Amino acid sequence: MPQNRNALYGRTLFILNKGRNSGKPLTEPCANCWVLLFPNRQERENCYWLTYSLWQARFWHYFQVGSVIPFLRLFEFKKEFTLKAESLQADYDLHLKNVLALQLLQKKENQFRKNLDLVRDMRAIILNRYINL
Repeated sequence: MPQNRNALYGRTLFILNKGRNSGKPLTEPCANCWVLLFPNRQERENCYWLTYSLWQARFWHYFQVGSVIPFLRLFEFKKEFTLKAESLQADYDLHLKNVLALQLLQKKENQFRKNLDLVRDMRAIILNRYINL
């Protein structure tokens, strides 16, 4: 069973549909998300980065409704996402270059965050030494 689950997650994309982060792609399921299932991992990756780009650009803010908790409607998401995915096919090589650049930036950002965590830990250790003198 765990192998099937991992294989399914490798082809699955979750899209948050409520809150200010509506439209955010997720790799793990959560409450208030839609599930997109793809035939293979490559298509999932392409759609992940397209959705990530739209979310980062705040593209979905215009389509959010609701006065207290904003949310996306599924039919609007489908329509707009399909239009963007079709336009992506027109210049697929540029999309692949952009995906590689985004992946590299995300990797560097993760490394930077780890370094910041290490600096915070070291600062806490040094400050604790002063307290315990």
